[in-house]
Amino acid sequence: MLITPQHLIQWKQQNRAIAVLTAWDYAIASILDRAGIEVILVGDSLSMVALGHETTLPLTLDEVIHHAKAVRRGVKEALLVVDLPFLTYQESWQQAMHSAGRILKETNAGAVKLEGGYPAIAETVARLVQAGIPVMGHVGLTPQSVRQTGFRQQGKSHEAGEKIVAEAISLEQAGAFAVVIEHVPADLAKTITESLTIPTIGIGAGIHCDGQVLVTSDVLGLGTWKPKFAKTYLDLNALITQAVQEFGEEVRAHKFPPET
Repeated sequence: MLITPQHLIQWKQQNRAIAVLTAWDYAIASILDRAGIEVILVGDSLSMVALGHETTLPLTLDEVIHHAKAVRRGVKEALLVVDLPFLTYQESWQQAMHSAGRILKETNAGAVKLEGGYPAIAETVARLVQAGIPVMGHVGLTPQSVRQTGFRQQGKSHEAGEKIVAEAISLEQAGAFAVVIEHVPADLAKTITESLTIPTIGIGAGIHCDGQVLVTSDVLGLGTWKPKFAKTYLDLNALITQAVQEFGEEVRAHKFPPET
């Protein structure tokens, strides 16, 4: 079954939780898809985990399309969502239409994701949806605004929380099929989730969202740093280090390849 945005909305109604992970290449995408992850996100986090940048800001549209093409080849059933990189949609809805259109046409993705819920972004979402482009929103901590907000938890005051709730509602009204809620207090994420008829996908936002997303390199222990709210399920960094060290030792000791 090829998963669509409509499935996610149905699953919220059925109280079925949604698992979301990121991918940046064919190999990882294939594994996630076979493992039954419902949504695979080519997030702008690939700027950091695959390209070595300190933030998501340097990622270009051509780079995300390049990686999304590889991911698409490994995805058979999951809904593939691709992030719009920084400054590929904020200038105008026309710019967003061009960027999102390129992603869907060149990668065969199922949807795009963009950050923010202020009025201009809500209008952009509405324009994209009217053109037939499915859109996932993103509120709370928005990494593309790191120069303004840092990586601090958002929505801690009543006023700030009310603003995030209003942004999420405006995204649903504009036609978004789901909203990521990042790094906000759990009670605020619960309020947002209960206020929307579309699913919420939490990351560092507590247990009350309709689904959860993590960066796959954090799950696998591949990075040197991860946020406090992430969980490492496997220390792949240590396993890979051990394996390649053993290979190097065998080569230097003339034990590899074995004699035939």
